Amino acid sequence: MHDKYEQIPCNICGSLDFTVIYPSLPVENDDPVKRFKSSGDEPSRDQTVKCASCSLVYVNPRLKPEHIVGGYTEGSDERFVSQAKGRELTFNRQLEFIEKNFPSRGRILDIGTAGGSFLGVAKRRGWDVTGIEPNKWLCEWGRKNYGIDVKQGTLFDHKFPDNSFDCVTLFDVLEHVPDPTNVLAEISRILRPGGLLAVNYPDFDSFWSRMLKRKWVFILTVHLFYFTPETITRILQKTGFEPFVIKKHWQTLAFGYLASRFEPYSKLIAKVATKGVSLLGMSDWQVPYWLGQTLVLAKKK
Repeated sequence: MHDKYEQIPCNICGSLDFTVIYPSLPVENDDPVKRFKSSGDEPSRDQTVKCASCSLVYVNPRLKPEHIVGGYTEGSDERFVSQAKGRELTFNRQLEFIEKNFPSRGRILDIGTAGGSFLGVAKRRGWDVTGIEPNKWLCEWGRKNYGIDVKQGTLFDHKFPDNSFDCVTLFDVLEHVPDPTNVLAEISRILRPGGLLAVNYPDFDSFWSRMLKRKWVFILTVHLFYFTPETITRILQKTGFEPFVIKKHWQTLAFGYLASRFEPYSKLIAKVATKGVSLLGMSDWQVPYWLGQTLVLAKKK
C-alpha cells in the first residue's frame, strides 16, 4: 500500500469487514496525489469494496484526508464553468421541485458551490444565499459572475452558529468528502429544526451502474463513496435527518460537452462524437440526461 494511502472502516457502521467489488488496477502515475488532482473525469483504478455489515460501497484503501482536501484547492477549471447555462437550467428545475416541498425561501447554504450556478439561480428566485467552495479560482469565478457570497474552504473552516440555515444543499459533493457522516452531523447542527437538506449523488444501485459496472461514468478517482437509496437513508437517519423524497436527478449539459466526456473511455469515440455533433450544428444544444444521478430531500428531525 502506498504511504499516502490508508485503510478505513465503514463510514456508517464502523465495520472493518468488507468484500471487494472492483479490485485495484495498475496505474501509470505512481503518485496518487497528482493522479487525484488531475483526475476530474478520470476513471477510478482504486479498490472499491462493500461493507459486510451495512452494504455501504466505498474506496478502500484510499488517499489520506489531507491529500484529498488539498487536491481541490488549487487550479482553474474553464471546462467546468463553460457549462454554466446547462447547470442553471438543471438547478432551476431542482429549485422549483425543492420549493414545492419547502415553500419558505429563507437562508440557504450550498456546500461545494463550484462556479456558483446553483446559488446564482437561487438568488434570482429570492433566496438569501451563501456558498462554500474549496477551490480558490472557482470561488472568484462565482463571485464575479453571479455576485454571490462564496466562502473559500471547507464546511469546518467556517464556524456557523447553531440553527443558522433554513436549507442546506450538497450537489455532487457527498461522494467526494473523506468523512460523510461528520459532514452531515455538522450540517445537522447548523440547520434549523425542520430545515431541509437536499443531496444529489450517483446511485450505485441504478440501472446504469448495474449494467456498466466498472465502466459506469461515475466510477471516478475523485469519488470515495458510492451510495444507494438504502445506504443514503441509513447515513441520513444516523445524523439526524429523515428522508422523504428519493427521485431521479436529471441534469442538463451541452451536447458537445457530453460527447467529449467519452474521452477517458475511448479517445476515438470522443473525437468522432464531438466532431459529428459539431458538423450537425448541435454542439450547444442543451440536453437533459440521466445516468444514475439521484436527488434526496430530507428534513432535520
